[in-house]
Amino acid sequence: MDYKESLQYLEGLNVFGSKLGLSRIERLVALLGHPESRYGTVHVTGTNGKGSVAAMTASILSKAHRRTGLYISPHLTSYTERMGIDGVPISEADFAAVISSAAAAAEKMLAEGEEQPTEFEVMTAAAFLYFAEKKVDYAVIEVGLGGLLDSTNVITPEVSVITNVALEHADRCGGTLEGVAEHKAGIIKDGVPVVTAAAGAPLAVLQRTAEEKGADIFVLGEDFSAKAAGHDAEGQRMDFSSALLGIREARYSLSLAGSCQIANAALAVMAAELLRSSNPSIVQETIAAGLADTRWPGRFERFSAAGRTVLVDGAHNPAGAAALKDSLDTYYPDEGRVFLLGILRDKDYKTMLATLLHKGDIVVITQPESERAGDPEILGACARELAARVEIVPDAGEALARALALTDERRILCVAGSLYLIGEIRQMLLKRGT
Repeated sequence: MDYKESLQYLEGLNVFGSKLGLSRIERLVALLGHPESRYGTVHVTGTNGKGSVAAMTASILSKAHRRTGLYISPHLTSYTERMGIDGVPISEADFAAVISSAAAAAEKMLAEGEEQPTEFEVMTAAAFLYFAEKKVDYAVIEVGLGGLLDSTNVITPEVSVITNVALEHADRCGGTLEGVAEHKAGIIKDGVPVVTAAAGAPLAVLQRTAEEKGADIFVLGEDFSAKAAGHDAEGQRMDFSSALLGIREARYSLSLAGSCQIANAALAVMAAELLRSSNPSIVQETIAAGLADTRWPGRFERFSAAGRTVLVDGAHNPAGAAALKDSLDTYYPDEGRVFLLGILRDKDYKTMLATLLHKGDIVVITQPESERAGDPEILGACARELAARVEIVPDAGEALARALALTDERRILCVAGSLYLIGEIRQMLLKRGT
């Protein structure tokens, strides 16, 4: 199949929905010759920040002259964003080829009377195969959902990273915060070190699991720490320290803006430090180069449109909204704010809006391009209790134009609420030549 046909094939698998469990992916990778076992891996999960941590870790490994794959989900614009090597997305031809191979294995499963693999399972198996065929040294693998029963959890990594744990996807991950933590802890493997920024009850769950697995666990704020050391238009600076590693204070420059990226970068640095014993090319200079060169679209990303400052951020749950609020307060404490928001109906939109909005804010509500998009009228009714002015513009393009018209030299425009929305708006901003 060609690229267009591969997308049609994946779209057709959506009718099977999302199914947790490892039996299908285990059979799928077995039929492909276990490509996931042919290179080293780093496994990353967490409620927020896992994509940023994965991108920074992959960049560090690439700068250390290790050919490095990166698998993430979802994508903002193109399926080819989901897998790449050394910062270069997979080509459409290679994407079609590995999807075809994974589809052939799925067809064999069906012929044997087994259950049809889901879209994410086929995509994950295809990514594993791509990295094997391209002979990567490492692949950094981002979990899709949870951890324990996620399709990516067929790997045995050299380091596991769990960013944080908040009450997200609780309906499929245990129903409680501790239940979500149990699912995140599912990526912890026997004897494999774990790096985390979790705290409180979730951290206790992770620590208990790590002890049961004989895995060393390294906790942000206990075994290593990081603090902001200033920011400017080019990014920000971080001081990393770890008495455990004998690092008193290492200064790093980050290309990624946003207050939350300090903790994310610290996790990536700690993961890299744990990989150093088997990779002597990982030194402070390569860690610094990797952090400075990381690109991760849609995460407190700054544009200029019509002479106005526009921030595009992937915050799509309460924890993400809190991180975005903190970044806005840190970077733009004196500016007024216009928000362009679209939120999925299965998210805790009330908490998100209450976290983000102030009485003086202007809000434009629109609809993300997703079957799960929340009703703009319902979101608007909630926002009107919190902000000075709320308008509803269902079409995303018209909503962007209206939000820009409401933004002046004293206000910034912030686009958030859904990765579906920011992917669409980001493309519009790029086409405007910002």
